[in-house]
Amino acid sequence: MTTKTPHAVAAAVAALLGSTAAVSAAEFDFKLHHFLSATAPAQTAMLEPWAERIEAATDGRVNIEIFPSMTLGGRPPELISQVRDGVVDLVWTTNGYTPGLFPRTEVFELPTIFKNDPAAVNLAIDDVFDDMLAEEFQGVEVMFLHAHAGQGIHMRDTLVRSPADLAGKKIRIPTRTGAWTIEALGASPAAMPAPELPPALQKGVVDGAFIPWEIIPALKVQDQTQYQIEGHDEARWGSTIFQVSMNKARWDSLPEDIQQAFRDASGREWLAEVGQIWRDVDDAGIKVAVEAGNEHIVLTEEETAAFDEVLAPVVDRWIEEVSSKGIDGQALVEAARAGIADHATR
Repeated sequence: MTTKTPHAVAAAVAALLGSTAAVSAAEFDFKLHHFLSATAPAQTAMLEPWAERIEAATDGRVNIEIFPSMTLGGRPPELISQVRDGVVDLVWTTNGYTPGLFPRTEVFELPTIFKNDPAAVNLAIDDVFDDMLAEEFQGVEVMFLHAHAGQGIHMRDTLVRSPADLAGKKIRIPTRTGAWTIEALGASPAAMPAPELPPALQKGVVDGAFIPWEIIPALKVQDQTQYQIEGHDEARWGSTIFQVSMNKARWDSLPEDIQQAFRDASGREWLAEVGQIWRDVDDAGIKVAVEAGNEHIVLTEEETAAFDEVLAPVVDRWIEEVSSKGIDGQALVEAARAGIADHATR
């Protein structure tokens, strides 16, 4: 897709909204832009129910129209600038698509910190948001932050049961912390947004990917891979942190009761539910791969421990890197581990 300037994106927004403005009877109309398809679980299982709750709570005064697949222009890494600039009202995006902008939230992506419990991670993020994370989100009002079910290993034709099996392979990952994970395993990282993965697998640009199972049906990953590998007890090797955020000026312009409707729909009960949503859609995704004839490999406890041993230094690398920028990485690691343990659901 050709990258559009902010002015071009704004023009696209205006053109697309021209046909819908007449039919919306809402007092407050919002555009929510994201990078996956309209049929992806991120939209159908999470974003649509969230929007519907707000619309219902405001008796139709709010209307949230969702624009998937970068319909309003640009590439996925541009979503955060689109919402900060007010080109769109709301976005769902991956923090790691813009490396360096959200270093503090990376702590919840790290292997051995994220294991297999997205609901616990979501609540742990909320615990520390005001005191430890909020300063990163200038220009936006965060509705909620969340993890997915975690990075499983998808391979075209290589069976992986140990870190040594990944040596020399080229593996897709969306974030810099994920790239460090790949490097620690002796492979070469290839950063790309999720929609670019299928052709990269098909053409052999990458040998595999670290990405959750839920993406399998949306991107037809089962057609480009043979193996899906995860650790014991659904253990994964890190995660990705996402945000649903609103343009700050738009947020500040809203009356208090409308703001409260957004807050109520995005609270701690919702964060726990989102964790379960991603767990459920992950289970559905691996089912698609198995039914297509792929092999779902679950490592033993001993094999999983071997990965954890190799990946433990990734946490140390992250602490050192962010601490050099004046961030107390050790305090964030301790808070993340404690919060996840406090909210453990498994």
